[in-house]
Amino acid sequence: MSVATLPEPKAPPKSLDEIIQANGDALYEVVDGHYVELPPMTVLASSLSSRLFLRLGVFVEQHSLGQALSEAVFILDSERDLRRRPDVAFVSKERWPLDRPLPETGDWRVVPDLAVEVISPNDDVESLFEKLKEYFRYNVRQVWIVLPREQEVLVFDSPTAHHTLTAGQDLDGGDIIPGFRLSLAELFKKPVAAEA
Repeated sequence: MSVATLPEPKAPPKSLDEIIQANGDALYEVVDGHYVELPPMTVLASSLSSRLFLRLGVFVEQHSLGQALSEAVFILDSERDLRRRPDVAFVSKERWPLDRPLPETGDWRVVPDLAVEVISPNDDVESLFEKLKEYFRYNVRQVWIVLPREQEVLVFDSPTAHHTLTAGQDLDGGDIIPGFRLSLAELFKKPVAAEA
C-alpha cells in the first residue's frame, strides 16, 4: 500500500517590509512596489561618492541650506510605491525645514532638490536613464551623473538638457546650493601613496 504525501503548504508571500528586513544591509530601491537590489559600487565610485558627500555636507551645514545625504532612500511616489536611492542627495530647507525632525525609521517621504549618481561598471545604462526621467518627473531640480573613468560630470537640468564638465572646470551648486563649488581636479584627484 502506498502512502500519498501532501505537498508542503506554500508560505504566504512576504511583505515589502519583510523583504527589506530579510536582506539586511543590502542596498535597494523599490520600483512599482517591487524590491530591487542594487549592484555593488566599485571602490573608485564609492570613494568619489564619499568625497562629494563630505564636501557638499560640510558646505550645506555651514550655510544652513538643508540636508546632504549619502545612500538615503527617498519615496518619490507613495501611490506608485517608487523609492529611489541616489548616491548623494541634497534636500533644501524649503522642502524640509531644518527644525523638522528627520524620520527615525523607514524611507524619507520627500523629493530631493539634487540627486547624484556615481557610475560603476556594474550599472545598467537603461535603468540609469529611466531613473533620471523619474527624478525630473517628481520634481528633482538637478541631477549630477559622475563618470569616474572619463573624469567628467554630466549636469542635467531636465531629462534632455545637460552640459558636461571636464578636467579644469568646477562643479557649481548654482541656485540650488548657492556658493558651492568643487573643482573636478579635487573631486577626481588620486590618493598619494605614503612614503615608506
